[in-house]
Amino acid sequence: MSKPVVIPFETTLHVRDTCLCLHVQRAARALARKFDEALRPVELTNGQFSLLLSLNRPEPPGMGPVAHLLAMDRTTLTAALKPLEKRGLLETATDATDRRLRRMKLTPAGHALLARAMPIWTRTHAEVGDALGGRPERLCADLQALA
Repeated sequence: MSKPVVIPFETTLHVRDTCLCLHVQRAARALARKFDEALRPVELTNGQFSLLLSLNRPEPPGMGPVAHLLAMDRTTLTAALKPLEKRGLLETATDATDRRLRRMKLTPAGHALLARAMPIWTRTHAEVGDALGGRPERLCADLQALA
């Protein structure tokens, strides 16, 4: 019987202190909580805000481009759409030229809610930018490079 391999505790500490994935996950959770709390008065989560904003386009997008933008699979996107559609914030319809495609668009109520949410997002985003020393564009560029 072979002796089990034991990773030294120092290795655990090293990974804890240097792991990019761990630190990005922790930061993402903290940012999500901050934006969820800020958007609570308009009854949106940060994910719902991002989804509604992704539909704010001149032409109603299909599922694929929205799923890609939000880094979701289509099944997850479909599930995320349902509560917003029930609230009357968006509508989905079959594409006029290709019946296999579904297009999504904001309703007037969705546009109105997004207009109420934007100042909240702007203020919260500025607070996060200030916490980053006033240079959030550097972090944004670095994260985009990873994605």
